[in-house]
Amino acid sequence: QVQLVESGGGLVQAGGSLRLSCAASGRTISSYCMGWFRQAPGKEREFVAAVNWSGGITRYADSVKGRFTISRDNVKNTVYLQMDSLKPEDTAVYYCAATPQNYQAVWGSRIHYDYWGQGTQVTVSS
Repeated sequence: QVQLVESGGGLVQAGGSLRLSCAASGRTISSYCMGWFRQAPGKEREFVAAVNWSGGITRYADSVKGRFTISRDNVKNTVYLQMDSLKPEDTAVYYCAATPQNYQAVWGSRIHYDYWGQGTQVTVSS
């Protein structure tokens, strides 16, 4: 079992930055690909970004490409999401998740993720 705990959310003005962290426990995440998803009120949970086990391959949703950066530190068993140039439409609860699937093609689908955190709220004011 892998337990995931997100942190780093908060209230920020448009154009600002936040760095989310996802700390894992229970077992090492070094063999998992890790993803970030978000869910805004009244909307479905959507893919944001994912990274492979080594950190060398990443994938982003078009809506965040060029503004968000996903990274990981397998020694610290932690995944990060650096969010820059934030927009009000980025407001959502952000979740990290772990998948054993090493195929980029499936990273965008939440059904392939086995473990989920409880989420952290990000609110961007205009």
